[in-house]
Amino acid sequence: MGASCNDQRKAVAICLQRSPCVMIERNTPKKCLEDPKLQKDLPELCIAQMKAFIECKRGMVDMTKRFTGNGPLSTGKNNEQYENLCSGNFDPREEMKKVER
Repeated sequence: MGASCNDQRKAVAICLQRSPCVMIERNTPKKCLEDPKLQKDLPELCIAQMKAFIECKRGMVDMTKRFTGNGPLSTGKNNEQYENLCSGNFDPREEMKKVER
């Protein structure tokens, strides 16, 4: 069950790395999430993915999901994007276009 939130975590990380708060204003993703002024400017997609991640983490300790499970294990669909963004191997203009979609 510990790996069931990996996809959501990576989706949040990718979305935050593509957000104008990080790409243009050069803030850290942590600061974008913690500062209320910066949090207002985050794209709706990032906020929705963060809520999904929080619900997934909450589901890990929820006893009603003890037998049914929290969710599927990580599929690894975001691994390549996550690695490219972490290593700096990306085009910022292309990443900004992906957020606008």
